[in-house]
Amino acid sequence: MSRRKQKPVLKEIPVQDYAAEGRSLSRVDGKVIFIEGAVPGDVVSVQLTKSKKDWGEGYVTSFHAHSPDRSEPFCDHFGVCGGCKWQMLPYEKQLKYKQNEVEQNLRRLGRIDLPELLPIAGCEKDTRYRNKLEFTFSNRRYKTREEIKEGATWNEPENALGFHVPRLFDKVVDIETCHLMEEPANLIKNTIRQFAKENEYSFYDIKNHAGWLRTLAIRVCTTGETMVNICFGYDDTAERKKLLDHLLQEVPAITTLLYTINPKKNDSIYDLEPVVYHGKGFIVEKLGAYLFKIGPKSFFQTNSRQGEKLYDITREFAELDGTQIVYDLYCGTGSIGIFVSRLAKKLIGVELVPEAIEDAKENAALNKIEHAAFFAGDVINICDDSFFLQHGKPDVIITDPPRAGMHEKLVRKILDMEASLVVYVSCNSATQARDLHWLDEKYRVTKVQPVDMFPHTHHIENVVQLKLR
Repeated sequence: MSRRKQKPVLKEIPVQDYAAEGRSLSRVDGKVIFIEGAVPGDVVSVQLTKSKKDWGEGYVTSFHAHSPDRSEPFCDHFGVCGGCKWQMLPYEKQLKYKQNEVEQNLRRLGRIDLPELLPIAGCEKDTRYRNKLEFTFSNRRYKTREEIKEGATWNEPENALGFHVPRLFDKVVDIETCHLMEEPANLIKNTIRQFAKENEYSFYDIKNHAGWLRTLAIRVCTTGETMVNICFGYDDTAERKKLLDHLLQEVPAITTLLYTINPKKNDSIYDLEPVVYHGKGFIVEKLGAYLFKIGPKSFFQTNSRQGEKLYDITREFAELDGTQIVYDLYCGTGSIGIFVSRLAKKLIGVELVPEAIEDAKENAALNKIEHAAFFAGDVINICDDSFFLQHGKPDVIITDPPRAGMHEKLVRKILDMEASLVVYVSCNSATQARDLHWLDEKYRVTKVQPVDMFPHTHHIENVVQLKLR
């Protein structure tokens, strides 16, 4: 059997620019090389993992000079857990590259006339900004290259509670301190892990689908409310009670504690029923003047403070004056629609997931909003002539699709609706650019505002205002 030929190492190449999705690039002999783990200004050697005629990609094996733009990473797990990949880049530089990525995507992929982009809205806090984190229990702790060199065995079982390693489905980095969420998040995680090890509880074996402790979800709101949901592979009433009681005793800040029994071969809980052990079973977050009820299966913006800024921009772009009917497409739990509702004559929310619509109705009631209606189903099927006759045609459309963007049929539906104004909120400016190209048939882009929701990552939100030609 022939062994696959080892791809070459490129020696001492200067890193010239930021590429997208957390990678940088260099040009070597006319070929573009995408590099993991470097920033513009570094001089590095790169082990190629892919090598095509015009491009290649690889990772840094050694640094020969560091960029003057580099900063010291603040996390002990940097470079291993796969999150916060840009810690070595000052936050101001991150914002510059993100702004540039949005502009390049819209111009290159959208191929439409654009106004000058508004400056990216950065976060006031670039650490401890998330309101939700999910950790995994595993009996296969990830060992670093340094540990392997010192004699650690790659596949020797060892318990860990932390994050999955990118591209290694069965390995988990044992996280001691995560800087993504306010306390008591780390206290909760570390208290559970220590008690589990002391009592020799089994951590989940993802390959053999065996073990008791599976996943841990923590939500910490700006209101101070904290929710914890622990997933078990099977029920053990006595040990479960012992663990949960210990957690409540050690971390009295927990306002809602739930557990979920998950015997399935995947970690999703959308089809399972979390059980309330302590508290009311949900928490309440506040954005602006509005309250939002969040349950263990609810979707909600994971950066509350910056979510409020994102919604402020959306409301400003909607140019509401109390006379317009607003359609909120992909409305989820209704957060954007509710946030702009005070200035709308009527709010119509449409979302494919029925459970999200139930949350949206509860959130509207919680905020005493009586001029809103929410509907579960596909926009393409729901928004027909009879629907418009009953509820009115939209004057303003707000759309906030997933990363894949809008289906072409939905774009066609928006073109048919001919609302005078559309606000398109996107978490992927590449697919947004494609959709804007389609919408260009009847709409012109009048405002563009990038928003950074996730510092130290490559993710960017972008808000676009479009007006009917």
